[in-house]
Amino acid sequence: MNEDRNFDDLAERFQRKVYGSLKGDIRLAVLWRDIEEAIPDIYGSKPLRVLDVGAGLGQLAVRLAKLGHQVTVNDISSEMLAIARSSAEQAGVLDDIHWYHCPFQSLSNHVKGTFDLVLCHAVVEWLADPEALIAHLKGYLSDTGTLSLTYYNRHSLEYRNLIRGNFNWLNQASFVADPGSLTPGNPLYPEQVQGWCDKLGLQVESACGVRVFHDYVTTVRGGHAVPEDVIKMELKYSQREPYMWLGRYIHLLLKHTDKATPLNE
Repeated sequence: MNEDRNFDDLAERFQRKVYGSLKGDIRLAVLWRDIEEAIPDIYGSKPLRVLDVGAGLGQLAVRLAKLGHQVTVNDISSEMLAIARSSAEQAGVLDDIHWYHCPFQSLSNHVKGTFDLVLCHAVVEWLADPEALIAHLKGYLSDTGTLSLTYYNRHSLEYRNLIRGNFNWLNQASFVADPGSLTPGNPLYPEQVQGWCDKLGLQVESACGVRVFHDYVTTVRGGHAVPEDVIKMELKYSQREPYMWLGRYIHLLLKHTDKATPLNE
């Protein structure tokens, strides 16, 4: 990718195709389960400082604001932010959230300090320089803060095309996404992301897959026809080896370590 992807032209399609379907329900269920397990204080009386970078439609930001947390939202897409603001208004928390329409690279011009929880979901794979985003996010983490990061899993993309027999696609020298597609231009291998985290001194506290089987189903049968059962099984297998590494997305919860590699090495 030569430049970061703005979702202004994809906002309506993204809302309809992902969050208007079981795909979005599974994603939210897995992410919220992981955050609940990692941060018991999410239901505590003391408000947490939360930053959602590339918040998109803002579902988690709104949910956290309703719990009384101090939430800051950022996105480069005015269309996505408009939808998120509408959801926040309906939930009665519009004025409880700080909103910033800008690229993440200029967010520091508006947002100061560190946060207890930094969210960045399904953003990094749309960027020309994904590693730079992770370094940027680390700078917003408090000493004990948690970074919730998801990325589009290239292993999943390749496996799905193996199942479908798209061997010519797999044999291409390089991957180029359709500009009108919801498939990102920079899908990432887990070992790639792990290497960046290690270099930056970010320790993986937990990892799981998001949609570890749903996206591979071609014939709906049995329990596949019952959305609640699909979500239950996705939650059950999302943290199990080897299924977690087949997830369309990988969800990492990360914290600071003191083992960052100096930037000049």
